[in-house]
Amino acid sequence: MDPVIVVGAGPVGLSLSLALAGSGVPCVVLDEGPGKEESRPARTVVLHSDTAAMAHRLGCTTLRDEGAYYAAWRTLRRGRDSQRVTFEDHPAPLHLPQHALTRGLRDAAAAHPLVQLVADSKLDSLEQDGRGVTAHTKGAATTWWRGSYLVGCDGARSTVRKLIGIRFPGRTAVERHAVAALRTELPWPGEALLYRRAPDEVTARPLPDGVWRLDWLLPPRGELVTPGALVTLIRDTLGAWCGGTTPPYDLIDTGVHTLHHRLARRWRDRRAFLAGDAAHLLGALGTQGVEEGLRDAENLAWRLAVAWHQGASEALLDGYEDERRRAVAARLRAADQAMPALRSGSGLRTYLPGAARSAESLLTDGHLGRGPLGAAPTYGPPVAVREVPTATEPGGPVENVAVTAPDGATVPLRDLLGRGRLLVLLVAPGTGVWDRRHWLGAGLMPRLAAAVSALPVRAELLVADSYPGAPAHTVLLVRPDGHLAATFAGVRPAELYEAADSVRAGAPDSDASRTPALAPAAPSPTPPTTPSGAPSGTPSSTPSGRPTT
Repeated sequence: MDPVIVVGAGPVGLSLSLALAGSGVPCVVLDEGPGKEESRPARTVVLHSDTAAMAHRLGCTTLRDEGAYYAAWRTLRRGRDSQRVTFEDHPAPLHLPQHALTRGLRDAAAAHPLVQLVADSKLDSLEQDGRGVTAHTKGAATTWWRGSYLVGCDGARSTVRKLIGIRFPGRTAVERHAVAALRTELPWPGEALLYRRAPDEVTARPLPDGVWRLDWLLPPRGELVTPGALVTLIRDTLGAWCGGTTPPYDLIDTGVHTLHHRLARRWRDRRAFLAGDAAHLLGALGTQGVEEGLRDAENLAWRLAVAWHQGASEALLDGYEDERRRAVAARLRAADQAMPALRSGSGLRTYLPGAARSAESLLTDGHLGRGPLGAAPTYGPPVAVREVPTATEPGGPVENVAVTAPDGATVPLRDLLGRGRLLVLLVAPGTGVWDRRHWLGAGLMPRLAAAVSALPVRAELLVADSYPGAPAHTVLLVRPDGHLAATFAGVRPAELYEAADSVRAGAPDSDASRTPALAPAAPSPTPPTTPSGAPSGTPSSTPSGRPTT
């Protein structure tokens, strides 16, 4: 099989390439830029537990060094505390500059033998056939590329989206913020802050070394924010927070951030897909566009990995758009329904059913990754014939419990995601104190191991002392992206097989999807070396610059 072509080397494109490579799928990442990130401290991203775990799993080493976990979340209304949230019982959000996240992912991709990064390569055409995608780039060299699939992670002005003719409707300038990164001392070290005093709304989020990102909500359409006006905002805000006296501060970076809400009509055209800002734009009311793009990458990667290694049904590949577009559409719908009430100061009765809460609580949900504005998505109906209730809703992200693999290693469950394999988890109290040689051949394990080895897709068997809400001998089937697919009371081989087959959406439609394309007539004179004979994705061309098949 030819490699997967990923267009765009931002956080989403790099995450997708690393997730695919972690599943043994070679990738070519076409980067229109020079292959390095511009440092913009005022442009940051917030990651919650599922996306932070994903970035860590992919090898991003900048999370702890250049990011800060919230010590707490505080809401001030008219200068007084109205809400304070701490994180003793669940992970705190992680806040870091977007260029730091991108750099950490790029370093991991550059070190991976199955990822080929190509800078100064702007896509200008693509063609599809039954066996793959042919893409043409211009830049340092005019080149054709051949891939099994192609994914456009190339931003809001996506060339891929335009080339495959997909519309991108939505709303312009939904919110507008003045943004500043500055170093100063605030009365709440390490705590994120929402300050509301009509008509003002300001957020402050900590970064390492005493740096803060401050956001001021502006009218959607208003006057330009001059440097003088921004300095006035900074001084007035810091003075209001610090007893009327503006503390010393060092202004590092500034900007104006305009948020749009758009959703592509389709996310797939045969072998071409869209992800990240190429597929959707959101970010109002504290929602995070980059985070949703990372969820796109995780959802799509395991499907492409199954297709690349084993072949896949059209239903499995269509499932990416079905699940992710529905999840993002729900997020956009929730923001659009809440915004009139939140911004006008009127009542919240028009908001989602059962959500008669304060404006501060709704905004807190968006910023902390909770509720309809922020919670990690739940995908589709359960596929198990018989279920055991657990603390995780069917289709929801699994809890990050400690698990033990057959080799005896004990690791957090989420560390084992993203390798293109299903996870089958047996809840067996006492596993943590048993010697491996005893529990491998005891109780349910031999029968369950045989059932796992017979599944229609690759799977890994794990055990855990406990799982929230699950009784002993519960078996959980977990998708490669960490969402709970099914639960069983004990070992039920036929039902486990049926559930695994449902996850892969049935047998592959045709072996043709796995047939390698014919080699181009004139290969590149110096193809790079790849491990185990894996296809490299090296460009090739005929004398006319066009590949032949």
